[in-house]
Amino acid sequence: MAAVLAFTWAAGASAADRIRIEIDGVDGAIRDNVRGYLALTRFAQRDDLTDAQVRRLADRAVDEAADALRPFGYYAPTVKSRTSWDDPQWIVRLRIKPGDPVLMESVKVQISGPGSAEPALAAIAPASALQAGARLDHAAYEQLKTDLVRTALGLGYLDAKLTRRELLVDPPRRSASALLELDTGGQYRFGEITIEQDFIDHELVMRLVRFRTGAVFSNDRLRSTQFALEDSNYFSAVRVVPGRRDPDTLTVPVTIDAERNRRDRFTVSLGYGTDTEIRGRFAWDNRRVNSRGHRSRIELTGSSVLQEVIGRYVIPVGDPALEKLEFSAGYINEELGDVDSERVETTAGLTQAMGQWQRVLFARLQNERSSYPDGTRTEDLLLIPGVSYASMPPNFLTGWVRDAAYYVEVSGSPETLGSDASYLRFYGRAERVWPIGGPWYVRLRGEFGTSWVNDFSELPASQRFFAGGDRSVRGFALDELSPPPEQITLPTPIDTSNKGVGGEHKVVGSIEIERDLPGNFRIAAFYDTGNAFNDWSTPLEYSVGIGVRWRLPMLLIGIDVAQALSEPDRRPRLHLNITQVL
Repeated sequence: MAAVLAFTWAAGASAADRIRIEIDGVDGAIRDNVRGYLALTRFAQRDDLTDAQVRRLADRAVDEAADALRPFGYYAPTVKSRTSWDDPQWIVRLRIKPGDPVLMESVKVQISGPGSAEPALAAIAPASALQAGARLDHAAYEQLKTDLVRTALGLGYLDAKLTRRELLVDPPRRSASALLELDTGGQYRFGEITIEQDFIDHELVMRLVRFRTGAVFSNDRLRSTQFALEDSNYFSAVRVVPGRRDPDTLTVPVTIDAERNRRDRFTVSLGYGTDTEIRGRFAWDNRRVNSRGHRSRIELTGSSVLQEVIGRYVIPVGDPALEKLEFSAGYINEELGDVDSERVETTAGLTQAMGQWQRVLFARLQNERSSYPDGTRTEDLLLIPGVSYASMPPNFLTGWVRDAAYYVEVSGSPETLGSDASYLRFYGRAERVWPIGGPWYVRLRGEFGTSWVNDFSELPASQRFFAGGDRSVRGFALDELSPPPEQITLPTPIDTSNKGVGGEHKVVGSIEIERDLPGNFRIAAFYDTGNAFNDWSTPLEYSVGIGVRWRLPMLLIGIDVAQALSEPDRRPRLHLNITQVL
Protein backbone atom coordinates (compact mmCIF):
# COMPACT_ATOMS: atom_id res chain seq x y z
CA MET A 1 0.00 0.00 0.00
CA ALA A 2 1.47 3.31 -1.04
CA ALA A 3 2.21 5.84 1.67
CA VAL A 4 2.12 9.60 1.44
CA LEU A 5 5.54 10.92 0.51
CA ALA A 6 7.06 13.48 2.83
CA PHE A 7 8.58 16.08 0.54
CA THR A 8 9.29 19.72 1.26
CA TRP A 9 8.85 21.69 -1.91
CA ALA A 10 8.85 25.47 -2.36
CA ALA A 11 5.81 26.68 -4.27
CA GLY A 12 6.65 27.67 -7.82
CA ALA A 13 9.79 26.98 -9.75
CA SER A 14 13.06 28.56 -8.74
CA ALA A 15 15.05 30.73 -11.07
CA ALA A 16 17.44 27.80 -11.70
CA ASP A 17 14.71 25.30 -12.77
CA ARG A 18 14.88 24.24 -16.42
CA ILE A 19 11.52 22.47 -16.16
CA ARG A 20 8.54 24.33 -14.71
CA ILE A 21 5.89 21.97 -13.41
CA GLU A 22 2.34 23.29 -13.20
CA ILE A 23 -0.32 21.17 -11.48
CA ASP A 24 -3.98 22.13 -11.92
CA GLY A 25 -7.07 20.57 -10.36
CA VAL A 26 -5.71 19.74 -6.90
CA ASP A 27 -4.09 21.79 -4.17
CA GLY A 28 -2.63 21.64 -0.69
CA ALA A 29 -1.21 18.33 0.54
CA ILE A 30 -2.48 16.46 -2.55
CA ARG A 31 -0.64 18.76 -4.95
CA ASP A 32 2.53 18.54 -2.83
CA ASN A 33 2.35 14.75 -2.88
CA VAL A 34 1.90 14.69 -6.66
CA ARG A 35 4.90 16.92 -7.13
CA GLY A 36 6.94 14.72 -4.80
CA TYR A 37 6.09 11.54 -6.77
CA LEU A 38 7.15 12.96 -10.14
CA ALA A 39 10.49 11.96 -11.64
CA LEU A 40 10.27 15.35 -13.34
CA THR A 41 10.81 16.98 -9.94
CA ARG A 42 14.22 15.35 -9.57
CA PHE A 43 15.29 16.50 -13.05
CA ALA A 44 13.85 20.03 -12.88
CA GLN A 45 17.26 21.73 -12.67
CA ARG A 46 19.09 19.53 -15.18
CA ASP A 47 20.22 21.51 -18.21
CA ASP A 48 21.32 18.52 -20.31
CA LEU A 49 17.92 16.96 -21.06
CA THR A 50 16.87 16.50 -24.67
CA ASP A 51 13.43 17.17 -26.04
CA ALA A 52 12.70 13.45 -26.17
CA GLN A 53 13.78 12.89 -22.56
CA VAL A 54 11.56 15.72 -21.26
CA ARG A 55 8.57 14.34 -23.17
CA ARG A 56 9.15 10.81 -21.85
CA LEU A 57 9.31 12.17 -18.30
CA ALA A 58 6.11 14.12 -18.94
CA ASP A 59 4.40 10.96 -20.20
CA ARG A 60 5.53 9.07 -17.07
CA ALA A 61 4.10 11.89 -14.96
CA VAL A 62 0.55 10.86 -15.90
CA ASP A 63 0.86 7.47 -14.18
CA GLU A 64 2.95 8.90 -11.34
CA ALA A 65 0.33 11.54 -10.58
CA ALA A 66 -2.40 8.89 -10.53
CA ASP A 67 -0.37 6.85 -8.04
CA ALA A 68 0.16 9.95 -5.88
CA LEU A 69 -3.61 10.44 -5.51
CA ARG A 70 -4.28 6.95 -4.14
CA PRO A 71 -3.15 7.67 -0.56
CA PHE A 72 -5.91 10.33 -0.48
CA GLY A 73 -8.62 7.94 -1.66
CA TYR A 74 -8.73 8.88 -5.34
CA TYR A 75 -8.29 5.62 -7.27
CA ALA A 76 -9.76 6.63 -10.68
CA PRO A 77 -8.42 10.08 -11.54
CA THR A 78 -8.11 11.55 -15.01
CA VAL A 79 -4.66 13.02 -15.64
CA LYS A 80 -3.55 14.81 -18.81
CA SER A 81 -0.09 16.10 -19.59
CA ARG A 82 0.96 18.92 -21.90
CA THR A 83 4.54 19.93 -22.67
CA SER A 84 5.72 23.21 -24.21
CA TRP A 85 8.93 25.23 -24.56
CA ASP A 86 9.18 28.79 -23.31
CA ASP A 87 12.83 29.75 -23.65
CA PRO A 88 14.76 29.03 -21.48
CA GLN A 89 12.32 26.64 -19.73
CA TRP A 90 10.30 23.57 -20.47
CA ILE A 91 6.75 23.84 -19.13
CA VAL A 92 4.98 20.63 -18.16
CA ARG A 93 1.35 21.18 -17.18
CA LEU A 94 -0.65 18.42 -15.50
CA ARG A 95 -4.42 18.74 -15.51
CA ILE A 96 -5.95 16.46 -12.89
CA LYS A 97 -9.56 15.51 -12.28
CA PRO A 98 -9.51 13.43 -9.08
CA GLY A 99 -12.89 11.82 -9.72
CA ASP A 100 -15.08 10.36 -7.02
CA PRO A 101 -13.15 9.30 -3.92
CA VAL A 102 -13.19 5.92 -2.26
CA LEU A 103 -15.30 6.12 0.90
CA MET A 104 -14.86 4.10 4.07
CA GLU A 105 -17.62 1.56 4.43
CA SER A 106 -16.55 0.35 7.87
CA VAL A 107 -13.77 0.91 10.40
CA LYS A 108 -13.47 -1.73 13.11
CA VAL A 109 -10.99 -1.72 15.99
CA GLN A 110 -10.94 -4.71 18.33
CA ILE A 111 -8.88 -4.70 21.53
CA SER A 112 -8.13 -7.88 23.44
CA GLY A 113 -6.01 -8.71 26.45
CA PRO A 114 -5.85 -7.32 30.02
CA GLY A 115 -5.97 -3.75 28.72
CA SER A 116 -9.13 -4.15 26.65
CA ALA A 117 -11.14 -2.01 29.07
CA GLU A 118 -8.68 0.91 29.17
CA PRO A 119 -10.67 4.12 28.45
CA ALA A 120 -7.68 5.72 26.69
CA LEU A 121 -7.54 2.87 24.17
CA ALA A 122 -11.31 2.86 23.64
CA ALA A 123 -11.25 6.59 22.86
CA ILE A 124 -8.73 6.36 20.00
CA ALA A 125 -10.94 5.00 17.19
CA PRO A 126 -13.84 7.47 17.72
CA ALA A 127 -11.35 10.36 17.62
CA SER A 128 -9.61 9.16 14.45
CA ALA A 129 -10.09 10.86 11.09
CA LEU A 130 -10.72 7.41 9.61
CA GLN A 131 -14.48 6.99 9.99
CA ALA A 132 -17.24 5.17 8.12
CA GLY A 133 -18.55 7.44 5.37
CA ALA A 134 -15.36 9.53 5.25
CA ARG A 135 -12.92 9.63 2.33
CA LEU A 136 -10.22 6.98 2.48
CA ASP A 137 -7.02 8.50 3.78
CA HIS A 138 -4.02 6.20 4.04
CA ALA A 139 -2.24 8.62 6.39
CA ALA A 140 -5.21 8.52 8.80
CA TYR A 141 -5.11 4.71 8.69
CA GLU A 142 -1.38 4.67 9.52
CA GLN A 143 -1.95 7.21 12.30
CA LEU A 144 -4.70 5.07 13.81
CA LYS A 145 -2.33 2.08 13.95
CA THR A 146 0.41 4.20 15.51
CA ASP A 147 -1.90 5.73 18.12
CA LEU A 148 -3.18 2.33 19.25
CA VAL A 149 0.27 0.87 19.83
CA ARG A 150 1.78 4.04 21.29
CA THR A 151 -1.08 4.52 23.76
CA ALA A 152 -0.87 0.91 24.89
CA LEU A 153 2.88 1.23 25.47
CA GLY A 154 2.32 4.45 27.41
CA LEU A 155 -0.12 2.60 29.69
CA GLY A 156 2.50 -0.03 30.52
CA TYR A 157 1.42 -2.72 28.06
CA LEU A 158 4.93 -3.22 26.70
CA ASP A 159 4.09 -6.39 24.76
CA ALA A 160 1.19 -4.74 22.88
CA LYS A 161 1.06 -5.53 19.16
CA LEU A 162 -1.34 -5.42 16.24
CA THR A 163 -2.31 -8.99 15.48
CA ARG A 164 -4.46 -8.01 12.50
CA ARG A 165 -4.24 -4.96 10.26
CA GLU A 166 -6.32 -4.94 7.10
CA LEU A 167 -7.23 -2.16 4.73
CA LEU A 168 -9.34 -3.57 1.90
CA VAL A 169 -10.03 -1.27 -1.05
CA ASP A 170 -12.59 -2.00 -3.79
CA PRO A 171 -11.92 0.68 -6.45
CA PRO A 172 -14.84 -0.24 -8.76
CA ARG A 173 -17.31 0.14 -5.89
CA ARG A 174 -15.48 3.18 -4.52
CA SER A 175 -15.49 1.59 -1.08
CA ALA A 176 -12.97 0.47 1.56
CA SER A 177 -13.00 -1.20 4.96
CA ALA A 178 -10.45 -1.30 7.76
CA LEU A 179 -10.02 -3.90 10.47
CA LEU A 180 -7.43 -3.61 13.26
CA GLU A 181 -6.97 -5.99 16.18
CA LEU A 182 -4.72 -5.03 19.11
CA ASP A 183 -3.56 -7.51 21.74
CA THR A 184 -2.39 -5.47 24.74
CA GLY A 185 -0.61 -8.25 26.58
CA GLY A 186 0.01 -7.81 30.31
CA GLN A 187 0.55 -4.48 32.07
CA TYR A 188 4.10 -4.00 33.34
CA ARG A 189 5.02 -2.22 36.55
CA PHE A 190 8.21 -0.74 37.92
CA GLY A 191 10.38 -3.30 39.66
CA GLU A 192 13.40 -2.78 41.88
CA ILE A 193 14.93 0.71 41.84
CA THR A 194 18.71 0.81 42.19
CA ILE A 195 20.43 4.16 42.80
CA GLU A 196 24.18 4.27 42.31
CA GLN A 197 25.57 7.38 44.08
CA ASP A 198 26.85 8.01 47.62
CA PHE A 199 27.11 11.77 48.11
CA ILE A 200 23.44 12.79 48.51
CA ASP A 201 21.17 11.15 51.06
CA HIS A 202 19.27 8.25 49.49
CA GLU A 203 15.96 9.50 50.90
CA LEU A 204 16.43 12.88 49.20
CA VAL A 205 17.26 11.31 45.83
CA MET A 206 14.19 9.07 46.09
CA ARG A 207 12.04 12.19 46.56
CA LEU A 208 13.28 13.30 43.13
CA VAL A 209 12.31 10.00 41.50
CA ARG A 210 8.90 10.30 39.79
CA PHE A 211 7.89 6.64 40.20
CA ARG A 212 7.86 3.91 42.83
CA THR A 213 8.21 0.13 42.80
CA GLY A 214 4.83 -1.33 41.91
CA ALA A 215 3.60 1.70 39.92
CA VAL A 216 2.53 1.22 36.29
CA PHE A 217 5.56 1.44 34.03
CA SER A 218 5.77 4.66 32.03
CA ASN A 219 8.49 6.08 29.83
CA ASP A 220 7.16 9.55 30.66
CA ARG A 221 7.95 8.86 34.33
CA LEU A 222 11.48 7.88 33.38
CA ARG A 223 11.93 11.09 31.40
CA SER A 224 10.50 13.31 34.15
CA THR A 225 12.85 11.63 36.64
CA GLN A 226 15.77 12.38 34.34
CA PHE A 227 14.75 16.06 34.18
CA ALA A 228 14.19 16.31 37.94
CA LEU A 229 17.59 14.82 38.78
CA GLU A 230 19.42 16.94 36.21
CA ASP A 231 17.66 20.16 37.26
CA SER A 232 18.58 19.56 40.92
CA ASN A 233 22.19 20.57 40.04
CA TYR A 234 23.52 17.94 42.42
CA PHE A 235 24.71 15.76 39.54
CA SER A 236 26.93 16.34 36.51
CA ALA A 237 25.49 13.37 34.62
CA VAL A 238 22.41 11.22 35.20
CA ARG A 239 21.44 7.95 33.54
CA VAL A 240 17.98 6.49 34.20
CA VAL A 241 18.11 3.07 32.57
CA PRO A 242 15.26 0.53 32.50
CA GLY A 243 16.45 -3.08 32.70
CA ARG A 244 15.24 -6.14 30.86
CA ARG A 245 11.53 -6.60 31.40
CA ASP A 246 10.40 -9.81 33.07
CA PRO A 247 7.33 -11.32 31.32
CA ASP A 248 6.72 -13.69 34.23
CA THR A 249 6.44 -11.02 36.95
CA LEU A 250 5.48 -8.21 34.52
CA THR A 251 8.07 -5.90 36.09
CA VAL A 252 10.85 -3.68 34.79
CA PRO A 253 13.80 -2.88 37.10
CA VAL A 254 15.38 0.55 36.84
CA THR A 255 18.94 1.64 37.58
CA ILE A 256 19.78 5.30 38.26
CA ASP A 257 23.45 6.16 37.91
CA ALA A 258 24.44 9.70 38.93
CA GLU A 259 27.81 11.41 38.96
CA ARG A 260 28.82 14.10 41.44
CA ASN A 261 28.59 17.68 40.18
CA ARG A 262 31.16 20.32 41.07
CA ARG A 263 30.19 21.88 44.34
CA ASP A 264 30.90 25.52 43.41
CA ARG A 265 29.60 27.32 40.36
CA PHE A 266 30.50 30.90 39.46
CA THR A 267 28.56 32.82 36.83
CA VAL A 268 28.94 36.27 35.34
CA SER A 269 26.33 37.81 33.06
CA LEU A 270 26.29 41.17 31.31
CA GLY A 271 23.57 43.04 29.48
CA TYR A 272 22.35 46.41 28.36
CA GLY A 273 18.95 48.06 28.44
CA THR A 274 17.67 51.56 27.91
CA ASP A 275 16.06 51.31 31.36
CA THR A 276 19.16 50.11 33.20
CA GLU A 277 22.05 50.99 30.84
CA ILE A 278 24.90 48.51 31.36
CA ARG A 279 23.95 45.85 33.89
CA GLY A 280 25.85 42.92 35.29
CA ARG A 281 25.49 40.08 37.74
CA PHE A 282 27.93 37.86 39.55
CA ALA A 283 26.74 34.76 41.38
CA TRP A 284 28.41 32.09 43.47
CA ASP A 285 26.42 28.90 43.98
CA ASN A 286 27.34 26.24 46.48
CA ARG A 287 25.22 23.47 45.02
CA ARG A 288 25.90 20.95 47.75
CA VAL A 289 26.50 22.37 51.21
CA ASN A 290 25.97 18.93 52.76
CA SER A 291 24.62 15.47 51.95
CA ARG A 292 21.10 16.63 52.85
CA GLY A 293 21.05 18.73 49.68
CA HIS A 294 21.23 22.19 51.25
CA ARG A 295 22.34 24.94 48.85
CA SER A 296 23.59 28.50 49.15
CA ARG A 297 23.92 31.38 46.72
CA ILE A 298 25.46 34.86 46.79
CA GLU A 299 24.41 37.38 44.12
CA LEU A 300 25.87 40.78 43.27
CA THR A 301 23.88 42.88 40.80
CA GLY A 302 24.76 46.28 39.45
CA SER A 303 23.24 48.79 37.01
CA SER A 304 22.53 52.50 36.86
CA VAL A 305 19.25 52.03 38.77
CA LEU A 306 19.93 49.02 40.99
CA GLN A 307 22.78 47.76 43.17
CA GLU A 308 22.18 44.78 45.40
CA VAL A 309 23.96 42.05 47.34
CA ILE A 310 21.86 39.06 48.39
CA GLY A 311 22.75 35.83 50.15
CA ARG A 312 20.41 32.82 50.13
CA TYR A 313 20.33 29.50 51.96
CA VAL A 314 18.00 26.83 50.60
CA ILE A 315 16.79 23.66 52.31
CA PRO A 316 14.85 21.18 50.13
CA VAL A 317 11.55 20.01 51.58
CA GLY A 318 8.71 17.85 50.29
CA ASP A 319 9.30 17.43 46.55
CA PRO A 320 12.86 18.84 46.27
CA ALA A 321 12.36 19.74 42.60
CA LEU A 322 9.52 22.11 43.45
CA GLU A 323 9.51 22.81 47.17
CA LYS A 324 12.01 24.47 49.49
CA LEU A 325 12.57 26.47 52.64
CA GLU A 326 14.66 29.55 51.87
CA PHE A 327 16.33 32.16 54.06
CA SER A 328 17.87 35.27 52.53
CA ALA A 329 19.47 38.52 53.58
CA GLY A 330 20.50 41.42 51.41
CA TYR A 331 21.27 45.05 50.79
CA ILE A 332 19.40 46.83 47.94
CA ASN A 333 19.95 50.35 46.64
CA GLU A 334 17.32 51.11 43.98
CA GLU A 335 16.18 54.15 42.04
CA LEU A 336 12.36 54.22 41.82
CA GLY A 337 11.10 57.19 39.85
CA ASP A 338 12.32 60.30 41.70
CA VAL A 339 12.91 58.37 44.93
CA ASP A 340 16.00 56.47 46.01
CA SER A 341 15.25 53.38 48.07
CA GLU A 342 18.02 51.96 50.25
CA ARG A 343 17.06 48.94 52.28
CA VAL A 344 18.31 45.98 54.25
CA GLU A 345 16.09 42.90 54.17
CA THR A 346 15.96 39.47 55.77
CA THR A 347 13.37 37.01 54.47
CA ALA A 348 12.16 33.52 55.27
CA GLY A 349 9.99 31.76 52.71
CA LEU A 350 8.38 28.35 52.24
CA THR A 351 7.75 27.30 48.61
CA GLN A 352 5.17 24.55 48.06
CA ALA A 353 3.67 22.91 44.97
CA MET A 354 -0.12 22.94 44.85
CA GLY A 355 -1.34 21.32 41.64
CA GLN A 356 -0.38 23.64 38.81
CA TRP A 357 0.63 26.45 41.18
CA GLN A 358 3.64 27.20 43.36
CA ARG A 359 2.74 28.89 46.63
CA VAL A 360 5.26 30.89 48.64
CA LEU A 361 4.53 31.84 52.25
CA PHE A 362 7.00 34.48 53.34
CA ALA A 363 7.86 36.95 56.08
CA ARG A 364 10.27 39.81 55.48
CA LEU A 365 11.89 42.17 57.97
CA GLN A 366 12.85 45.34 56.11
CA ASN A 367 14.57 48.53 57.13
CA GLU A 368 14.23 51.11 54.34
CA ARG A 369 15.50 54.65 53.83
CA SER A 370 13.68 56.65 51.14
CA SER A 371 15.59 59.67 49.83
CA TYR A 372 14.04 62.57 47.89
CA PRO A 373 15.84 65.00 45.52
CA ASP A 374 15.82 67.86 48.07
CA GLY A 375 17.69 65.75 50.60
CA THR A 376 14.69 64.76 52.68
CA ARG A 377 15.00 61.21 54.02
CA THR A 378 12.52 58.93 55.75
CA GLU A 379 13.33 55.66 57.49
CA ASP A 380 10.84 52.85 58.07
CA LEU A 381 11.01 49.48 59.75
CA LEU A 382 8.51 47.01 58.29
CA LEU A 383 7.58 43.44 59.11
CA ILE A 384 5.91 42.15 55.93
CA PRO A 385 4.16 38.77 55.90
CA GLY A 386 2.68 37.65 52.61
CA VAL A 387 1.73 34.90 50.21
CA SER A 388 2.26 34.53 46.47
CA TYR A 389 1.08 32.08 43.80
CA ALA A 390 2.87 31.45 40.50
CA SER A 391 1.68 29.18 37.72
CA MET A 392 3.73 26.22 36.56
CA PRO A 393 3.54 24.61 33.11
CA PRO A 394 1.54 21.34 33.10
CA ASN A 395 4.70 19.31 32.40
CA PHE A 396 7.24 21.42 34.27
CA LEU A 397 9.63 18.51 34.75
CA THR A 398 9.45 17.12 31.20
CA GLY A 399 10.88 20.08 29.35
CA TRP A 400 7.58 21.60 28.19
CA VAL A 401 7.91 25.27 27.29
CA ARG A 402 5.27 27.49 28.84
CA ASP A 403 2.97 29.65 26.74
CA ALA A 404 1.41 31.33 29.78
CA ALA A 405 2.62 32.71 33.10
CA TYR A 406 0.57 34.06 35.99
CA TYR A 407 1.61 35.54 39.34
CA VAL A 408 -0.33 37.05 42.26
CA GLU A 409 0.89 38.31 45.62
CA VAL A 410 -0.80 39.62 48.74
CA SER A 411 1.35 41.23 51.43
CA GLY A 412 1.03 43.73 54.23
CA SER A 413 2.66 45.26 57.25
CA PRO A 414 0.50 45.81 60.38
CA GLU A 415 1.55 48.41 62.92
CA THR A 416 0.41 46.00 65.63
CA LEU A 417 3.56 43.95 64.87
CA GLY A 418 5.82 46.97 65.27
CA SER A 419 5.88 48.26 61.68
CA ASP A 420 6.18 52.02 61.07
CA ALA A 421 3.49 51.84 58.34
CA SER A 422 0.28 49.82 58.19
CA TYR A 423 -0.93 48.72 54.77
CA LEU A 424 -2.28 45.85 52.64
CA ARG A 425 -1.00 45.38 49.09
CA PHE A 426 -2.14 43.24 46.14
CA TYR A 427 -0.17 42.72 42.92
CA GLY A 428 -0.79 40.44 39.96
CA ARG A 429 0.61 39.97 36.48
CA ALA A 430 -0.23 37.68 33.60
CA GLU A 431 1.23 36.94 30.18
CA ARG A 432 0.04 34.53 27.50
CA VAL A 433 0.96 33.73 23.91
CA TRP A 434 -1.46 32.21 21.38
CA PRO A 435 -0.49 30.89 17.93
CA ILE A 436 -2.87 32.39 15.35
CA GLY A 437 -1.74 30.52 12.25
CA GLY A 438 1.60 29.68 10.69
CA PRO A 439 4.42 31.82 12.07
CA TRP A 440 2.04 34.36 13.65
CA TYR A 441 1.40 34.82 17.37
CA VAL A 442 -0.53 37.18 19.62
CA ARG A 443 0.90 38.02 23.06
CA LEU A 444 -1.19 39.56 25.84
CA ARG A 445 0.38 40.98 28.97
CA GLY A 446 -1.17 42.70 31.97
CA GLU A 447 -0.39 43.99 35.46
CA PHE A 448 -2.66 45.14 38.25
CA GLY A 449 -1.76 46.45 41.68
CA THR A 450 -3.61 48.17 44.46
CA SER A 451 -2.96 49.03 48.10
CA TRP A 452 -4.96 50.00 51.14
CA VAL A 453 -3.15 52.39 53.49
CA ASN A 454 -4.25 55.06 55.96
CA ASP A 455 -1.51 57.58 55.15
CA PHE A 456 0.10 56.89 51.75
CA SER A 457 2.93 59.37 52.36
CA GLU A 458 4.27 57.03 55.06
CA LEU A 459 4.62 54.15 52.62
CA PRO A 460 8.26 53.45 51.61
CA ALA A 461 9.13 53.68 47.91
CA SER A 462 9.60 49.91 47.49
CA GLN A 463 5.94 49.30 48.39
CA ARG A 464 4.53 51.83 45.91
CA PHE A 465 3.61 51.26 42.27
CA PHE A 466 5.40 52.62 39.21
CA ALA A 467 4.83 52.12 35.47
CA GLY A 468 6.78 52.76 32.28
CA GLY A 469 9.81 51.12 30.72
CA ASP A 470 10.89 48.17 28.60
CA ARG A 471 8.55 45.67 30.28
CA SER A 472 5.75 48.07 31.09
CA VAL A 473 4.38 50.94 28.97
CA ARG A 474 6.94 51.42 26.22
CA GLY A 475 7.43 54.94 24.91
CA PHE A 476 8.04 56.07 28.50
CA ALA A 477 11.14 55.79 30.67
CA LEU A 478 11.52 53.28 33.49
CA ASP A 479 9.17 54.12 36.42
CA GLU A 480 8.29 57.43 34.74
CA LEU A 481 4.53 56.96 35.16
CA SER A 482 3.33 57.65 38.68
CA PRO A 483 1.83 60.59 40.59
CA PRO A 484 4.01 63.70 40.82
CA PRO A 485 5.07 64.70 44.34
CA GLU A 486 2.54 67.49 44.67
CA GLN A 487 -0.27 64.89 44.85
CA ILE A 488 0.98 63.52 48.17
CA THR A 489 2.10 65.08 51.41
CA LEU A 490 5.82 65.08 52.09
CA PRO A 491 7.79 66.70 54.91
CA THR A 492 9.08 69.46 52.60
CA PRO A 493 8.57 70.44 48.94
CA ILE A 494 10.89 68.61 46.55
CA ASP A 495 12.39 69.09 43.12
CA THR A 496 11.92 66.19 40.71
CA SER A 497 13.16 64.82 37.42
CA ASN A 498 9.57 64.57 36.12
CA LYS A 499 9.21 60.89 36.99
CA GLY A 500 7.10 60.77 40.13
CA VAL A 501 7.21 59.22 43.56
CA GLY A 502 4.95 56.20 43.20
CA GLY A 503 1.23 55.53 43.43
CA GLU A 504 -1.34 53.51 45.37
CA HIS A 505 -2.58 51.68 42.29
CA LYS A 506 -1.26 50.39 38.97
CA VAL A 507 -2.80 49.14 35.72
CA VAL A 508 -0.79 48.02 32.68
CA GLY A 509 -1.91 46.18 29.56
CA SER A 510 -0.23 45.22 26.29
CA ILE A 511 -1.17 43.42 23.08
CA GLU A 512 1.57 42.33 20.68
CA ILE A 513 1.35 40.68 17.26
CA GLU A 514 4.52 38.68 16.49
CA ARG A 515 5.86 36.85 13.47
CA ASP A 516 8.75 34.41 13.25
CA LEU A 517 11.37 35.03 10.58
CA PRO A 518 14.30 32.94 9.34
CA GLY A 519 17.58 33.16 11.20
CA ASN A 520 16.12 33.22 14.76
CA PHE A 521 14.51 36.61 14.14
CA ARG A 522 11.04 37.68 15.22
CA ILE A 523 9.25 40.95 14.46
CA ALA A 524 6.43 42.49 16.47
CA ALA A 525 3.90 45.32 16.50
CA PHE A 526 2.43 46.34 19.85
CA TYR A 527 0.01 48.58 21.74
CA ASP A 528 0.73 49.40 25.41
CA THR A 529 -1.40 51.22 27.94
CA GLY A 530 -1.19 51.85 31.68
CA ASN A 531 -0.31 54.16 34.55
CA ALA A 532 0.39 54.24 38.28
CA PHE A 533 -1.87 56.59 40.21
CA ASN A 534 -3.63 57.50 43.47
CA ASP A 535 -7.00 58.45 41.96
CA TRP A 536 -8.94 55.89 39.91
CA SER A 537 -10.14 58.69 37.61
CA THR A 538 -6.56 59.28 36.40
CA PRO A 539 -6.38 58.62 32.63
CA LEU A 540 -4.13 55.87 31.30
CA GLU A 541 -1.16 56.61 29.08
CA TYR A 542 -0.82 54.63 25.85
CA SER A 543 1.65 54.02 23.03
CA VAL A 544 2.23 51.97 19.88
CA GLY A 545 5.40 50.61 18.35
CA ILE A 546 7.29 47.98 16.42
CA GLY A 547 10.16 45.74 17.43
CA VAL A 548 12.53 42.99 16.44
CA ARG A 549 14.08 40.20 18.52
CA TRP A 550 17.16 38.21 17.57
CA ARG A 551 18.22 35.08 19.44
CA LEU A 552 21.92 34.24 19.23
CA PRO A 553 23.72 31.31 20.89
CA MET A 554 24.72 33.39 23.91
CA LEU A 555 22.67 36.58 23.52
CA LEU A 556 19.08 37.72 23.19
CA ILE A 557 18.81 41.12 21.50
CA GLY A 558 15.54 43.02 21.53
CA ILE A 559 14.91 46.42 19.92
CA ASP A 560 11.58 48.25 20.21
CA VAL A 561 10.65 51.71 18.94
CA ALA A 562 7.57 53.13 20.67
CA GLN A 563 5.61 56.35 20.19
CA ALA A 564 3.55 57.72 23.07
CA LEU A 565 0.10 58.58 21.63
CA SER A 566 -1.32 60.02 24.85
CA GLU A 567 1.46 62.64 24.74
CA PRO A 568 1.97 63.18 20.99
CA ASP A 569 4.60 65.90 21.49
CA ARG A 570 7.05 63.26 22.69
CA ARG A 571 9.62 61.85 20.34
CA PRO A 572 9.68 58.09 19.63
CA ARG A 573 11.59 56.21 22.31
CA LEU A 574 14.07 53.43 21.62
CA HIS A 575 14.01 50.42 23.95
CA LEU A 576 17.10 48.25 23.60
CA ASN A 577 17.73 45.07 25.58
CA ILE A 578 20.84 42.91 25.21
CA THR A 579 20.67 39.95 27.56
CA GLN A 580 23.31 37.30 28.01
CA VAL A 581 21.73 33.84 27.86
CA LEU A 582 23.56 31.26 29.96
